[in-house]
Amino acid sequence: MVRKIAVPTSDGLLDEHFGHCRMFAIFDTNGREVLGDHLVDPPPHQPGLLPAWLAGKGVTDIIAGGMGQRAIQIFNQNCINVFVGAPKLTPAELVKGFLEESLTFNANYCDH
Repeated sequence: MVRKIAVPTSDGLLDEHFGHCRMFAIFDTNGREVLGDHLVDPPPHQPGLLPAWLAGKGVTDIIAGGMGQRAIQIFNQNCINVFVGAPKLTPAELVKGFLEESLTFNANYCDH
């Protein structure tokens, strides 16, 4: 299955608050294989903007530490699957674990 997976990052690790991250690492994948990746600067933070912006880039999935329920709904409305509660690892480690189904998701770290 072809997927495009986004991970919010700051300083080379998962940024636990996706709406204020410095960059998004975007991985093109097919099955369990990473075909390529690149970093993109997000637009200035505005509530509800990132789901449509990432959908416009072809993103199908986002791995995050925390995210509010309304944001999750907006991502889902833009046909993006949301996986919250990811550990603070590098984007490459997160995507590898996700594709291999070995990544453990804990609680959603965002409570607003």
